[in-house]
Amino acid sequence: MKSKHILHLYNRIGFGITPKNIEALKLKSKVSVINTLFETSKETTPLLVDTSFLNGFKKNDLKSKKKRKALMKISRKKIKELNVTWIERLANPKELLREKMTLFWANHFVCKDNNIVYLQHYNNTLRENSLGNFESFVKTISKEAAMLKYLNNKQNLKASPNENFARELMELFTLGQGNYTERDIKESARAFTGYTHSFSGDFKIRRKHHDTGKKTFLNETGNFNGDHIITIILKQRKCAEFICNKIYKYFVNDIINSKHIEEMTSVFYPSYNIEELMRHIFMSEWFYDDVNIGTKIKSPIELLVGLQTVVPHSLLKDKQLILLQKLLGQTLLNPPNVAGWQGGKTWIDSNTIVTRLRLPSVLLNNAQIVYSEKGDFKDTNTNLKEKKLQKKAFIKTNVRWSTFEYNYKSLTLDELTSAIIVSPINNGTKGLLKNYTHLSKKDFCVQLVSLPEYQLC
Repeated sequence: MKSKHILHLYNRIGFGITPKNIEALKLKSKVSVINTLFETSKETTPLLVDTSFLNGFKKNDLKSKKKRKALMKISRKKIKELNVTWIERLANPKELLREKMTLFWANHFVCKDNNIVYLQHYNNTLRENSLGNFESFVKTISKEAAMLKYLNNKQNLKASPNENFARELMELFTLGQGNYTERDIKESARAFTGYTHSFSGDFKIRRKHHDTGKKTFLNETGNFNGDHIITIILKQRKCAEFICNKIYKYFVNDIINSKHIEEMTSVFYPSYNIEELMRHIFMSEWFYDDVNIGTKIKSPIELLVGLQTVVPHSLLKDKQLILLQKLLGQTLLNPPNVAGWQGGKTWIDSNTIVTRLRLPSVLLNNAQIVYSEKGDFKDTNTNLKEKKLQKKAFIKTNVRWSTFEYNYKSLTLDELTSAIIVSPINNGTKGLLKNYTHLSKKDFCVQLVSLPEYQLC
């Protein structure tokens, strides 16, 4: 494979790749590289934090306001710990593609919860099913405690159906708007009545609250339960097309190519084999077309983890990693709503672009940031009223420059530029880089990852 194509592939299925690793791969064929990628992602390593604080805790203990408050406090702390652990996993994954797919599905089957046990289980369910069969994936998600709570399906009873989950199942998870009716939502909701979970999070059905009557859904009639509804949904080719569109936007290009979508849909439908679909994408010629290289704006998480790929480093305070995610506009495990983060150009606004461009200097030089609760991230502020509301923080990191030097030592500055930036560099930036040729490779790297072009992958 060409070095350029390997870099592009690893930007999309991971968070970049070092020149040394590219050298090892470029002697191999595309088939060999892709096969290895899937082979190394066959296993699933659960993401876990210590939840032993719950040992001996029973449902009746929630009746105590004091115990309930203490439990919620620890759970919130553990969710932040899971956030940090997840980012550490993304930066050092054993199963690279599986982890990137987990990140994708987390913004498709969007869910959040304040119970660390339910949320951790949900995250690992995404991970376990990320390259499997989509039908079984959706059915499993519909029974997750976190999802049952998040979309109010615990309140979906025969006597008073709640349509929230049924609506989002079709609108956001499977079909997309315009491919079902309001009656389909109502009939679907009836099929999911009685769905609930135990205190420990195990799925169960409250039989007396489940509607056993006949339902007519997407032109089929029967005594359907939730699994039946999902099977009927996936009979619709529109479902496969909807998922292929989302995967294309995430892994290929924000601008849809209808010919490619049709090709992907034919692969995905009716088997709904996720691994088969992803293998087809990465093996295709069009995935490596110049029009798809360096055209996607990195998500905040891709930016943070990608910087660790170039220059390995770690923050000394976990809370500062949470802060940076907040300032950049994407905090893992805390999506803005059920539709998730919209991505693309929405990642960039007047505040976040300043944060993004200053981020490398902050992380790699242990610099101070000035910010406000609004998300502002500025060096100076002349408005005295706003200045009083500003906060300051020194971001302390352990930067492993020796690893960077080892990975990039044989490269010239021009080669270093090509290894780090994949999007076209405009003439103004080229002129700016000429002024940096006297810098050390380390300082030149900081300037490179501070460029607007580095925001693209």
